[in-house]
Amino acid sequence: MGETDRMRFTDPGNYVNRELSWLEFDGRVLGEALDPMTPLFDRLKFLSISASNLDEFFMVRVASLKDMVHARYTKLDIAGLTPEEQLSKINVKTHELVKKQYDTYNKVLLPALEENGIHVVLRHEELTQEQKEFADRYFKDEVYPVLTPMAVDSSRPFPLVRNKSLNLAALLRKKSGDGELEFAMVQVPSVLPRVVVLPMTVGEHAREIHQVILLEEIIERNMQQLFLNYDIVTSHPFRIMRNADFSLDEEESVDLLEEIEKQLRRRQWGEVIRLEIEEHADKRLLEILKEELEVNEEDLFEIPGALDLTFFMKVYALDGFEHLKAPNYTPQPVPALMNGDDIFTNIRKGDILLLHPYETFDPVVNFVRTAAKDPDVLAIKQTLYRVSGNSPIIAALAEAAENGKQVSVLVELKARFDEENNILWAKMLEKAGCHVIYGLMGLKTHSKITLVVRREEEGIRRYVHLGTGNYNDSTAKLYTDCGIMTCHPMIGEDATAVFNMLSGYSEPLNWNMLSLAPLWLRNKFLRMIERETRHARAGKHASIIAKMNSLCDKDIIAALYEASSAGVEIRLVVRGICCLKAGIPGLSEHIEVRSIIGEFLEHARIFIFENNGSEEIYMGSADWMPRNLDKRVEILFPVVRRELKERIRHYMELELEDNLKAHILKPDGTYQKPERGEERPVGSQAALCELAVAAARAERKKWERDGSSRVFIPAEHSS
Repeated sequence: MGETDRMRFTDPGNYVNRELSWLEFDGRVLGEALDPMTPLFDRLKFLSISASNLDEFFMVRVASLKDMVHARYTKLDIAGLTPEEQLSKINVKTHELVKKQYDTYNKVLLPALEENGIHVVLRHEELTQEQKEFADRYFKDEVYPVLTPMAVDSSRPFPLVRNKSLNLAALLRKKSGDGELEFAMVQVPSVLPRVVVLPMTVGEHAREIHQVILLEEIIERNMQQLFLNYDIVTSHPFRIMRNADFSLDEEESVDLLEEIEKQLRRRQWGEVIRLEIEEHADKRLLEILKEELEVNEEDLFEIPGALDLTFFMKVYALDGFEHLKAPNYTPQPVPALMNGDDIFTNIRKGDILLLHPYETFDPVVNFVRTAAKDPDVLAIKQTLYRVSGNSPIIAALAEAAENGKQVSVLVELKARFDEENNILWAKMLEKAGCHVIYGLMGLKTHSKITLVVRREEEGIRRYVHLGTGNYNDSTAKLYTDCGIMTCHPMIGEDATAVFNMLSGYSEPLNWNMLSLAPLWLRNKFLRMIERETRHARAGKHASIIAKMNSLCDKDIIAALYEASSAGVEIRLVVRGICCLKAGIPGLSEHIEVRSIIGEFLEHARIFIFENNGSEEIYMGSADWMPRNLDKRVEILFPVVRRELKERIRHYMELELEDNLKAHILKPDGTYQKPERGEERPVGSQAALCELAVAAARAERKKWERDGSSRVFIPAEHSS
């Protein structure tokens, strides 16, 4: 490769800023709310998700850039932009995105709800007399006792406004005369339902109309009761977003757990980076908020509708509207486990592939539960990044420790927005007798691995689960992830080495089959991409198929550009951020990028390298991002068995054929859904659901046929 090529492959002009790419992704999520082919209540859900995504984007990404600007940090990003330039572009894009959200809300979804007999009361003045009486009773009985009105005067300073809280601000004047305007506010309590169902009314043609109103409208209607000696001149809802991206000095911290607990308390009171207020709010009130909260004009969002559109997730959860939702999918049994054998016996038959949520997450939970009870199990070791609120895996680990087994658990305290949850689990596990590790200094442990050590007739055997997603039984129903259960001796040996490295200072000289970040995963990926490049230049078969959440590592992208220029066919499925430009002549004309936005959140990481006919398939916990390759403990593991490789390839082929939920990256940086023309419609998620149902049904029939003799050979394991 010549110097000119090298400069072209690394030129910042050939890269996309990661924050702007993320905003493109959130725009694709919002786009699903506009798709008339999507059931109405699912469209509400997509609008809610886009709003929730944007909140986190501000709290973390925008906050981080503001910190850089305050610190006069001027280093250029992958696309050659300073932090200040990034903020300027983000400001334009976020205002455009919010406008599109509220156009969707006001012009598309509210009318669609009306057509289906559901009316959202936007202003309390619209209520009928019966509804007013209901709202006033509800306020008196349920809401008033919870509220804390806060006035501001010489003895009472401006109140601390919590991050993401919804509030009502008001200007008051004493009833006794023409005194000065005074500021007051009340927080809309998050402990009460925000969506309040009103008594049903009857419309034209005797059609029943379901009506709901938001809690802040009921409070605003009754504000006078909170300030009895005042006249309310004006009142408006507002909401703020604070900097939630805290940094830890781990080397200076004596106790990581204590330091994170301290930082969590600070998160509620970080710098205000976004102020949302009702459109056409009283300018006097707005100026007070801007001054007291120290908000710049560019961080102000005047909202033409209800603040915080995540409330639509509560509307989605209302009973009685199943006809307006996509049918619920039930994760299917794993065919290889649909027999009378215990899980260890089944794993010994051969590696087992798990595809969530198409197949149930139960085998992973059962793996740990069975190990906890099995008298032959000596030790259980596991990494935990995010777990559910009432995690059966945590309960099983605690039970295992109480049963006298050696239980070691790495709980990653630095998992953003799960820190508090993980601290609680860590303390509980310690009380149960588990050895709890709080991660490695300077790194997040993001790998998903469980090791069970068992004594058997042949000696000690190690069983391992490796996955692309978290040990969270709740999100496993919503996120697409892959995993493998194996007792391959070389993987077992590597798994032991992983935990020894995490709990101490031991690092083996040689590894067998697993590849780890931050040690050598980056170099492994680069070597495999370069190998395809060499094959292409030599006229051999060369292709790469890769699936991940985000792609923004400059070294990886430069290597992909070089591979494309050599003729390697590269097909990427990247759900979110993609800093690569696709389809550019002389740079990336052999690269296709697609993003799938469907009912499930695409989360699996899969990598397929053709290798001139000796195909290699890997799965893992890492995206192609600097943080995953350099600042986290990640694991990449191979798929070895032919049958499993065929299933993974078919999985990816379906995603690459998707013409319903896929969005194709164009050379100008925009994403468009593919033109179907005469092609048959393919929705990869729906197709994978159908495959899982068919496989489970076929295995069930096989069991019923052979059950009388208790002979059962799953098709996957038959020769």
